[in-house]
Amino acid sequence: MLVKTYSSSVIGIDATTITIEVNLGQGINFFLVGLPDSSVKESHLRIKAAFANNQFKFPQREVTINMAPADIRKEGAVYDLPIAIGILAVTEQINSEQLETFQMMGELSLDGQLQPVKGILPMVLQAKKEGFKSVILPMENAQEAAVVDGINVFGMNSLKEVVDFFNGEITIQPTKIDIETTFSGMLDEFEVDFKDVKGQQKIKRAFEIAASGGHNVVLIGPPGAGKSMLAKRLSTILPPMTIDEALETTKIHSVAGKIKSSHGLITQRPFRKPHHSISDAALVGGGTYPQPGEFSLAHNGVLFLDELPEFKRSALEVMRQPLEDRVVTISRAKYTIDFPAGVMLIGAMNPCPCGYFNHPDKECSCSQGAVRNYLNKISGPLMDRIDLHIEVTPVSFDELAMEQEGESSKSIRERVIDARLIQQNRYAATKGIYSNAQMGSKEIKAYCKLSPESKEIMKNAMDRLGLSARAYDRILKVARTIADLEHAEQIETQHIAEAIQFRTLDRMNWGA
Repeated sequence: MLVKTYSSSVIGIDATTITIEVNLGQGINFFLVGLPDSSVKESHLRIKAAFANNQFKFPQREVTINMAPADIRKEGAVYDLPIAIGILAVTEQINSEQLETFQMMGELSLDGQLQPVKGILPMVLQAKKEGFKSVILPMENAQEAAVVDGINVFGMNSLKEVVDFFNGEITIQPTKIDIETTFSGMLDEFEVDFKDVKGQQKIKRAFEIAASGGHNVVLIGPPGAGKSMLAKRLSTILPPMTIDEALETTKIHSVAGKIKSSHGLITQRPFRKPHHSISDAALVGGGTYPQPGEFSLAHNGVLFLDELPEFKRSALEVMRQPLEDRVVTISRAKYTIDFPAGVMLIGAMNPCPCGYFNHPDKECSCSQGAVRNYLNKISGPLMDRIDLHIEVTPVSFDELAMEQEGESSKSIRERVIDARLIQQNRYAATKGIYSNAQMGSKEIKAYCKLSPESKEIMKNAMDRLGLSARAYDRILKVARTIADLEHAEQIETQHIAEAIQFRTLDRMNWGA
């Protein structure tokens, strides 16, 4: 006798349907084939214990289980439930009439309880795409799965509950959530706000420009100047995520096992802050069986690298291509996986090893060579991908003691949204470009034309401040964003002048 159940396997951030064929033959052997890894092979022992503890009979005959397609490696304990149901169906302990309309996923405890698994959202999206009517999964994964409309999501607590459901002994209602209400209700829930920041008006202005144009930023200043505090608030002024962006972000976090059971959909832009001891693979993704790294977990949000020069040189260098292409490509002998990586990079660093170079009150104890070597830990090609270099100075006592609140994130965000709408209309016909930071040389030539006066300002700046040639395009992109914030059609002299102020590290005398 042969019975088929259905589950799913995640490769990258997409899923593939797995057909589990259970056949009962002569003898007393147990065979599990179809390229299973060790955790899948161990399901035999978990299932036997769960059967014994729930008064189900494990067949005393030869059981052959095939997981098709056989050329895809099967990983994890997600197949425990469909294998167990297949065995129960082939031994006629469960009604198998509706099995073909269900996909199932879930890990079994020895007592038969269902444990949550990773990657549920892409699995359910694929099940819906392939025409399955329903999915059965652990109760803790139900909220995450229920964000997919058009498929019934049944959250279960135990194997016995699943059996009783198929046998018609209990009735369970599918999990439902109101996507629109959940999505709109959580868009403006932030724990931090720019109104709590004292002083630092120049930095706030720079962050408004960065958020408006999608520009990468590096903050340079002494310890305690507020670099980390400001960076944490950047995501509060970015435009709200669309439903498509929320689903894509949630898929990545689902594959990485970062979804909380109480929140089915990620509605706020991610803010990731990895430690500087992070490995290359943990930062951009990879491993023996590739998983998304911090770069992809920050997709559609902010990746904040504090103490930037303390990161390993190799870890910083592997970021160069993802910053340009907005995707991380992991290649293996048998397959290639793409993880989305559209992030805003925010770096923070001290100006020198002691931290007090250019400090208004404290004296720097570092030599000129030490300052230059410290800054040179960040390569030119990586710095070339960062549009704004912002010097952060300490806040004075008078500013700290002010009781008046600063401008709120909400009001800054409204201006950012207006500027982004202008850019969306401008690049509507250009594939792959959504903000000024993504402009190539062709777009810069078309949308960043300068008047003779503006060209003269640029020439003087490059001569007097020692700005590098690579700073030229970056200044034009930032100036275009400043003009968009003011709803100006053309880049004017004041836009160029302000953009030049945000190239601190390109100045010839910095660190000299």
